[in-house]
Amino acid sequence: MKRYIANPVVTWRARLTALFILLVLAGCGAGIGHGCILCGPFADNLRGSVSGLVGSRLTLQDNSTPLAPLNGPAANGSNVLFGIVNMNTSYNVTVKTQPTDPSQTCGVQNGMGTSGTSDVTNIVVTCTTNPPRFVYVTNGGSNNVSAYAVDAASGALAAIAGSPFAVGKLPVAVAVDPTGSNVYVINQTDANISAFTVNRTSGALTAVNGSPFPTGPAPTSVAIDPSGSFVYVTSGNAATVAAYSISASGALTAIPGSSQFTTGASPSSVTVAPLDNNVYVGNQADGTVSVFGIGGSGGLVVVSGSPFAAGTGPRAVTADPSGQYVYVANATSNTLSGYSTIPGPLTPLSGSPYTTGSSPNSVAVDPLAKFVYVANKGSNSISAYVLGVGGTLTGVAGSPFAAGSEPVAVAVDPTDRFVCVANASAGNVSVFAINTATGALSALSGSPYAAGSQPSAIAISD
Repeated sequence: MKRYIANPVVTWRARLTALFILLVLAGCGAGIGHGCILCGPFADNLRGSVSGLVGSRLTLQDNSTPLAPLNGPAANGSNVLFGIVNMNTSYNVTVKTQPTDPSQTCGVQNGMGTSGTSDVTNIVVTCTTNPPRFVYVTNGGSNNVSAYAVDAASGALAAIAGSPFAVGKLPVAVAVDPTGSNVYVINQTDANISAFTVNRTSGALTAVNGSPFPTGPAPTSVAIDPSGSFVYVTSGNAATVAAYSISASGALTAIPGSSQFTTGASPSSVTVAPLDNNVYVGNQADGTVSVFGIGGSGGLVVVSGSPFAAGTGPRAVTADPSGQYVYVANATSNTLSGYSTIPGPLTPLSGSPYTTGSSPNSVAVDPLAKFVYVANKGSNSISAYVLGVGGTLTGVAGSPFAAGSEPVAVAVDPTDRFVCVANASAGNVSVFAINTATGALSALSGSPYAAGSQPSAIAISD
């Protein structure tokens, strides 16, 4: 019978290794205790509650270190993980970046202290939606912008001192940056962008130094990314979308190579999804939607499979606040195409396209992603839909709702209480109260409000 004799050197090493492991585990409490100089540092979770969050990109920070962003109503809850902190270490959780889409103001309670040997669980984040403060309407016939102050309680509009404000020839589109600090207006005949700073007290507009800024020929629409860093402008004649960076003063600088971002034929509308940083362009002449991703410098990259089929004559495009759904108003086919971006890039929704009124010209989703509204230029009405599970749409009882003559633009206020509509032929703005339970619209007493000649676009700012 063979006998195996252990190598004494190997045995000694094995015993020493085992002893070392036992000492480490003992020092660490078998992996779960504290005080081990070889194991640490251990960390506690920073937890607490979030309430009232509707917007996107709320970023908290701990002692100037950014924590993961929080997005939309799904982030609300009573046991939210904000981040981690080393044990027995001071922490100071504050707001680094306020949410946008809609604009909100969030505050932190119980955000400062020193961690111990267990999780911090009492941090409280509370958010409120900033009320609508100003409405801006481009007037294509009078080459100016009508500006209004909004009564946040009633939704009533009152002209701002100095309104209307002069812009270039044939203004056709307007956008306000996420902070409400700048307004950008597309002047189609002049092929440029008028840029303004906003007086945050009065709403009055002051031209940015260097404005207007050149665009491609026959610009048609404008959109701003959720971070407020970049502006995107479609050019109908060039079949392109151009990109600009926004300076601290609100001035625009064309991003190198931006004229090379090719779209479909006659792009008429552009929007930027709040979360996925995709840019969507409706191409009116060939019935398609072009999709681009945004690079770190603001440049665009064509998404695989783009462009995607839409209806005939897509006139307007928008995304819901989560970025999961995209809707396109098809002016010639009198329909609304709906798409899911998950798994992506664009997959038609069940039941799409949805019937609208005649010549749908504009589409908007409310900030809570409950309702969708479409301005029907040809039938002088607003079609309203309930946004259901999976992004599918169902008509609101009583829809469509009467508007003024030739409604061409629709917008929903950030508090989800009012809808504003620019009526081109009537030269005015209709304001409706939203039934928050059903989505039905009721015209305000005193509506409509006078605008300039041939209103063409509308934007609401906090």
